[in-house]
Amino acid sequence: MTEVPQEALDDAAKVLHLALDGDTDAVVGTLDAVVDRAGVVGAYDVAWCLAASMVGDDLRLGRWTLEFPDIDEAAYDARWVARFLSAYANGDVSTGEALFGAALADGQLPDCLLTLAGSAVATLRKRVA
Repeated sequence: MTEVPQEALDDAAKVLHLALDGDTDAVVGTLDAVVDRAGVVGAYDVAWCLAASMVGDDLRLGRWTLEFPDIDEAAYDARWVARFLSAYANGDVSTGEALFGAALADGQLPDCLLTLAGSAVATLRKRVA
């Protein structure tokens, strides 16, 4: 979709590995280290990579719609992940950035990123099952 630095790809792979191991504290620590090293832009790049891991490589071009019944009743982090994935699937970087900024402003970004990592792991596990 968009180019991200190799460092973001490496960080996302590390987050996925730690999440697959069930080490939530290490996932949080890794994401905190990314923010310390590369700022919010670095965390965004990692989130974009996590979204890519969920959507996969065989995405057909076109407009994708969000199919999430009762999304407005879902928890903030679940709504955010669904909408962020929709932005990724549509190659809509500006919406992804807006969602990221809103979660940051709302103080919800850490929970959203943790939910995104958990969702990515669940998706990967489902693919291999």
